[in-house]
Amino acid sequence: GSGKTTLLNLIGGLDQPTAGAVTFDGRDLTHASSAELTRYRREDVGFVFQFYNLVPNLTARENVMVSTEIVEAPLDVDETLAMVGLADRASHFPSQLSGGEQQRVAIARAVAKNPKLLLCDEPTGALDFETGKRVLRLLVDLNERLDTTVVVITHNAALAQVADRVIHLRSGEVSEVTENATPISPEEVVW
Repeated sequence: GSGKTTLLNLIGGLDQPTAGAVTFDGRDLTHASSAELTRYRREDVGFVFQFYNLVPNLTARENVMVSTEIVEAPLDVDETLAMVGLADRASHFPSQLSGGEQQRVAIARAVAKNPKLLLCDEPTGALDFETGKRVLRLLVDLNERLDTTVVVITHNAALAQVADRVIHLRSGEVSEVTENATPISPEEVVW
């Protein structure tokens, strides 16, 4: 591919670069120790993947709660589930939730950590377009409400219209960076 997931893994501290530098919030992560990268991922980064990676024998509430137990200043689990529109589904297991609901639980799990950075790898890739639009709306709302930087990795160029800044990759290199002065709402995206 073009290097989208590799870039996300570098930003998220999952991989170390072979060249160049990775900095976040004034910190150089390029040569950070394993312990420093673990602390960075735990305290500063929330991850949302295309496939939800929910624990099947935990309820939605418990899946979100898992992430709050590792940070100092988490958001309230029930409030976070309410933010993603799942307050009434908190006691349901993943097998009792639709794909869109499972993705929203995964987003709530990432957001409940109260991260500075939310990294989303194809968060709408496994969803129908209506559910995908709802997930995009949720990410935009969370960005505005919590002042969290949201990075969305996608192959769907239509989603770029929602972003403030778009970085295009080609063969593992940045080919273009554009600022979007007038992002459209997720509801306006033509899939």
